[in-house]
Amino acid sequence: MSVFSQAEVDYLASQRLARIATAGPNGQPHVVPVSFRYNPDTDTIDVGGHGFAQRKKYRDVQSNPRVGIVIDDLASIDPWRPRMIEVRGVAEVLPTGGETIGRGFDPPMFRIHPKRIIS
Repeated sequence: MSVFSQAEVDYLASQRLARIATAGPNGQPHVVPVSFRYNPDTDTIDVGGHGFAQRKKYRDVQSNPRVGIVIDDLASIDPWRPRMIEVRGVAEVLPTGGETIGRGFDPPMFRIHPKRIIS
């Protein structure tokens, strides 16, 4: 059984861009947009990109795997109807798999195992 509701799974499957928050070794927060995909086989959020292993977010996760990620959009502006899911969890660094997230993405990636979901 998924940690996500069916409505959350459907929403995650329809989105490709999120914002991830990591913390550097000194505790300084770092928030950036990322490409992701919901992985139904592992019930996780997989994050990757071009030059991924050289990015600060990747280095941050290697030293502190606790992350937050927000997936959101505006379903309508009139009436105002934002949609969002916030996931707090632990990121697992993986040497391969990133190429499944997007065309031309590098193999390194991380997999976010949800610990708390807010929607």
